[in-house]
Order: sequence, then structure tokens, then C-alpha cells
Amino acid sequence: MTKLLILFYASLCLLSCGSHKETQDPIPAHETFNLYSKKVEETRVINVWMPSSYQNSEKKYPVLYMADGGVKEDFPHIANTLSKLIAEKNIPPIILVGIENTKRGRDLTGYSESEYDAQYCPLTDGAKNFRAFITQELIPEINNKYRTSKKKGIIGESLSGLFVMETFMQHPETFDFYIAFDPSLWWNDHYLTKNAKNLFQKFPDKEVKLWFAGSSAADISEYTNQLNKILKNNAPNKLKWKYSNEPNEKHHTIFRATKVKALMWTLNNHK
Repeated sequence: MTKLLILFYASLCLLSCGSHKETQDPIPAHETFNLYSKKVEETRVINVWMPSSYQNSEKKYPVLYMADGGVKEDFPHIANTLSKLIAEKNIPPIILVGIENTKRGRDLTGYSESEYDAQYCPLTDGAKNFRAFITQELIPEINNKYRTSKKKGIIGESLSGLFVMETFMQHPETFDFYIAFDPSLWWNDHYLTKNAKNLFQKFPDKEVKLWFAGSSAADISEYTNQLNKILKNNAPNKLKWKYSNEPNEKHHTIFRATKVKALMWTLNNHK
């Protein structure tokens, strides 16, 4: 049984580091453009969904960024969910910016010395360059092309959730809000949870929101639960956070099962 579990989680890791496809959702009306990045040295496909009020308004809108943002990935189901929640007045209008994957394992994983990690993803610290692409190239381009407010956030699941959490804990000034589903906190010998207390001591004097969730996946829930305990006693003063423990959800179901409550809590002024 133990060997079967190891093989199961290894297969999850391999899938996470490879392509990430979601194909069963209708593709909403959106805009697409290509952006060459000096930081990752390639052209990236960017998908932008705007709320229906955008065209008939002069208002500036907050922006939600996401990796795994191709039309055959998670972009359609998140855009459709945002559209429904906005129409029902459950969240304020927001722009969604999806970044289509090229080399997912490279872009979404940070530094690691773990031989265990090397079995599944390249140990390149590619997240550093991908983050620089987002902050120094993509965000300015989005601000130039669209009417955006200063408020911005990021959402992700699995390895993309790891990228969200690494950005939140090591570069918290980057976004105003963070949403992570089943983040792969096992990466680099669970560095982020082991160093969470020290990282939180360096948190900027800025209001930030965090929503994160853990499923029944043993190699993930162990560390999301640990982080929840650490935050209870060591959360930065201006951080508003919420942990959603989901033992009845699996790694491949948690994103869809919890996305509505994640977006509603994060995008509204809940305490």
C-alpha cells in the first residue's frame, strides 16, 4: 500500500510539472495577445477577460493574474465563475489575466536543492524569472492596455499554488491578495513552512489578504495544516487570512469545489 501511495503522488507531481489542461468548459469572449519576455526569453500568450461593464464604463478595475491561464487550461472555468459571481453581485467586477503555460515546471518552482524534487521538475529556480516577467513586463503591459486600478492579486492551484505561496511569503509586496489551492508546499524540503516564522517577521507594513486550501492529499495537507497553525500565532499584523481545510476533496477536485468561496471571501471586505 505504501508503494502504491508513493507512485500515486509521484504521478501527481509529474502531471503538475508538465502540461496543465482543462478542456470541458465553454471558452468565454476574451482578448488574446502575445508578449515577448526578456526575463524568460520567449513569447508568451496572454488571455484577458473583462467584465461586461468594462466596455460601457470609464471605471478602473482590479486585476486577477493566473498562471495555468491558457484557454485549454484553467482560464475558461475561472473566467466563467467570475462572470457568474459578478452578475449575481456576489463580487465586484474584476479583470482576469491568464498566462498560458510553456514550461510549467520551470516557471512555477523556485530554488531547491532536494534530490527528491529533481525527479519531477527541473531545479532551475525558474520562478524567479517568471515572477520578474509578471512584475516587470506583464503588469506594466496590462496597465497600459487596460483601465486598471492599483489593486491586483494572483490565483493558482498545485504548482501554480506553490508559486502563489512563494510570492506571498518571500515577495509579499507584489500583490494585494493571494489565492492558493492545494499548493505544493513539499517543494524544497517544505522550505516555506519550515521558514514561515522568519519570513513573516520580514513582512512589509501593508494590508494583504491570503486565502489557501488543502485537500486530502497527504503530501500537501501536512504542510497546509502546518502553515495554518503557524499563522494562528505568527501572522503579520496587517494580514487578513483564511485557511480552508478540505479533507473530503482530492487534489484534482479542490480547485473547482472551493473556487467560489475563495473568490467571494478574497474579493469582498470580509474580516
